[in-house]
Amino acid sequence: MTDLTASLGFTVGDDDTALAVGSGSLPVLGTPRLLAWCEAATCAAIEPALPAGGTSVGTRVELEHRAPSAVGRTLEVTATATHVDGRLHRFAVAARHTDGDRAVVATGEVTRVVVDAERFLSRL
Repeated sequence: MTDLTASLGFTVGDDDTALAVGSGSLPVLGTPRLLAWCEAATCAAIEPALPAGGTSVGTRVELEHRAPSAVGRTLEVTATATHVDGRLHRFAVAARHTDGDRAVVATGEVTRVVVDAERFLSRL
C-alpha cells in the first residue's frame, strides 16, 4: 500500500462554531466543521493515488469529538490510510491542538471510494 497521509492546519473562526453551523448553541468548534476538516485531510491524502479523471467520495464516517476548541485555537488534522482494497480507502483521522495543551480534539475513521468524476455526475 502506498503511504497515503496528509496533515492540514486550521484556525477556529467564528464561522466554524457550533452556534454558526447549527449544531449547538456554544461558540466553540462545531462537530460538522471538524468533520469537514477531517474529510479535507483524507482528500489531500488520497489525491496522489487518483487516476486521471478520478475523484473520491466519502461513504462512511465515524468521529469522536473529544475536546472543545475555542475561537482562535489552531488544530492539525491528520489522515492516514489504514486499508486500501481497490477503489475503497479507509483513513484514520485525528485532530490535535497545535498550541497550548496539544490536546487530542478528535479521532475517527473516514472511508472514501475512488470514482470516475464524469461517470459519477452523469448518474445524477
